[in-house]
Amino acid sequence: MKLTDNTFLVTGGASGLGAATAAAIVREGGRVVIADLPTSNGADTAKELGDAAVFVGVDIADEESFVAALDSVESHGELRGVVHCAGRGGDRLRILDKSGEPAPLQSFRDVLEVNLIGTYNVLRLASSRIARNEPIDGERGALVLTASAAAFDGQIGQTSYTASKAAVHGITLVAARDLASVGIRVNTIAPGVFDTPMLARLRDDIRESLAAGVPFPKRLGRPEDYAGMAVTLLTNSYVNGETVRLDGAIRLAPR
Repeated sequence: MKLTDNTFLVTGGASGLGAATAAAIVREGGRVVIADLPTSNGADTAKELGDAAVFVGVDIADEESFVAALDSVESHGELRGVVHCAGRGGDRLRILDKSGEPAPLQSFRDVLEVNLIGTYNVLRLASSRIARNEPIDGERGALVLTASAAAFDGQIGQTSYTASKAAVHGITLVAARDLASVGIRVNTIAPGVFDTPMLARLRDDIRESLAAGVPFPKRLGRPEDYAGMAVTLLTNSYVNGETVRLDGAIRLAPR
């Protein structure tokens, strides 16, 4: 799928991985709709990218909200691809607290609501629009989802986050097989430790420790690293059903 003159939706596109991906798509000649929370700075991000970008406020886990976002895409061109970056961190709760009491169930549900239910909502609704397209070089479009290295080696306290991201990895191949009949590819990126606004809140010594744990290159991942992989997965028509670890070969320690 070529990017030039085609339209793509980037969720979580106001900052971090999503903003870098939106910028990369525009640089390659594509048009982008940045979908993020109404309270985000998505409008400013879109303005910086010029006429090829627009912003729409959205709640990815809400059907009506995301349908409205997809409707707005149509005024910017038919949707050819989605990079789904929107999500939330985990609750960092042990299964049992220090007194032996179980973690609250609602916290677990809240993380899955955004990271898993939200991902499936984006997958199903975006696919329904892309499936209406006429094929270009044999395909109608492509979707890129976001899991995490925690899907494979989650740390203590990441039960809910790991469950949600492991599920995204798990549905990738199923979705690719399912949507093959309508010419839509589905792939997933599983980032390791990335220098995003979420990580920026940590102390410098913690950030340095995280970077030191990456075998090579010994640094935090950059949003541009993610964006480059997302563009590759959108444009390489033979990559399908894959979860790509983008983590410098790190394997997370238990804590």
